[in-house]
Amino acid sequence: MVPISSRRKFLKTTLLISPLIILSDAFWFEKFFIETKEFFLNGATRDTKNIKLVQISDLHLQKINYPIVQLIKKINELQPDLILITGDAIDKAQNINLLADFLKQIDINIKKVAILGNWEYWGKVNINALEKIYAENNCTLLINQTQKFSFQNKTISITGVDDLLGGKPDIESALKNYSKSDYHIILNHCPKYSDTISQKINLNTTPVDFILSGHTHGGQINFFGFAPFVPPGSANYVRGWYNNIAPRMYVSKGIGTSIFPVRLGARAEIAIFNL
Repeated sequence: MVPISSRRKFLKTTLLISPLIILSDAFWFEKFFIETKEFFLNGATRDTKNIKLVQISDLHLQKINYPIVQLIKKINELQPDLILITGDAIDKAQNINLLADFLKQIDINIKKVAILGNWEYWGKVNINALEKIYAENNCTLLINQTQKFSFQNKTISITGVDDLLGGKPDIESALKNYSKSDYHIILNHCPKYSDTISQKINLNTTPVDFILSGHTHGGQINFFGFAPFVPPGSANYVRGWYNNIAPRMYVSKGIGTSIFPVRLGARAEIAIFNL
């Protein structure tokens, strides 16, 4: 039997160490190590030849540090057909050149599509300058627009809507130049607007495979799966797949942090979608 004094010592040590572990996880581990989520959809498997898409959301890019360098390396190794940047790449106007440096380190041959988030507006980012930097790096900025791409004899349409909080999202205008494609994905930064998309879109005439959103940071701070705070524009959507709406939606936990440089129970992530 363990002596009572030893048990007391163990409990005291545990009580002292536990907060340190939690703080280390919140301020370092969950931000520093970016998780990769991979999904195989529409009959795709690891053994089939797939169209590979990578979603990057909520970079909130502040500097090109070790995790960002590792992210760039990971993307270049994956060689996806298309990178989908779902808003809040930067949150300050002065960081626009930092975004350019980030994009320049990604293989220029990889096609990219981006949409705006609330922080591009709130941070007073020059949208024309941002669009130019995206274009220089083989990236198309979509603001209530649709663009069609071809990969492996298949077509995929990407519809990008403007941000709900800072811009003027208009799914009907965004779909005006949509034409029939093998796949169709909608990029929508604030998941709350996906409810409007569901109400306004006719899936019989305009099929949609899924919506990709971000914005929530997975709650950023979670206690046993409960997120006490999510930003405006989230509605009841926090992270992961939501199959109870049509089209279904995936909400990324994103990479950066907003307001507070902390993540707890909401590890940074990128998502890979195989079609």
